[in-house]
Amino acid sequence: MTKNRNEQDLLARTERLQRAIDTLNSTIEQIRNTGDIAPPKCYVLRYQARTKDKSYYYYKLHASLPIFTTNKGKKSKYKHLGKAGTVAHVKAVMDVARRSQIDSLQRAVNSLTESWQDLTKMLESENT
Repeated sequence: MTKNRNEQDLLARTERLQRAIDTLNSTIEQIRNTGDIAPPKCYVLRYQARTKDKSYYYYKLHASLPIFTTNKGKKSKYKHLGKAGTVAHVKAVMDVARRSQIDSLQRAVNSLTESWQDLTKMLESENT
């Protein structure tokens, strides 16, 4: 009787984990459907340009590796976005935000998947 109860508990926990994984994967898919996603390890940088009399802030998308193609056909780590509030600037910020959300949710999925695998192994060992 105890073995059966323990097995039922393990089954209930694996099902709970699977539902959570499915929910997170569904959320990831919803985020993907809302727009473009920035490449991994990209973020928006603000930099200052100065003239003799004034200073201005501009924005660029920065990647850890040269992945952006310049006008001259070369690869660069930076993609110029222009001034605050431009279409390119806002789009890049939103793309990076979606990437960040997906990365966070994917870490949670990975953690739950490891837990699910552990419970699955426990179920298999109880059935042998």
